[in-house]
Amino acid sequence: MNQTLSVLDPTSEDRSPEIQLSERIKSIEGSIIGLLDISKPRGDVFLNQLEKRLTEHGATVLRFMKPTFTKPAPVDLRYEISSKCDAVIEALAD
Repeated sequence: MNQTLSVLDPTSEDRSPEIQLSERIKSIEGSIIGLLDISKPRGDVFLNQLEKRLTEHGATVLRFMKPTFTKPAPVDLRYEISSKCDAVIEALAD
């Protein structure tokens, strides 16, 4: 099922681009899940618990970290995540 999602972008763009939703993974078990820490305080606390739960359900977890939360993830990091993972979860915390 293809759906179109409108995302509001808080930057100064006049119009947000339409994006295509990615296909959902069929199961957590056997999937490679990327956990992206955006480098905000205590984000790792949340991700540590999430990693524990995901591995209990049969997922392989790969951890990634942005250099700073104030900027988008570098292109190389985004490529690495997209080429290695079936899904990704990004952590926000303070």
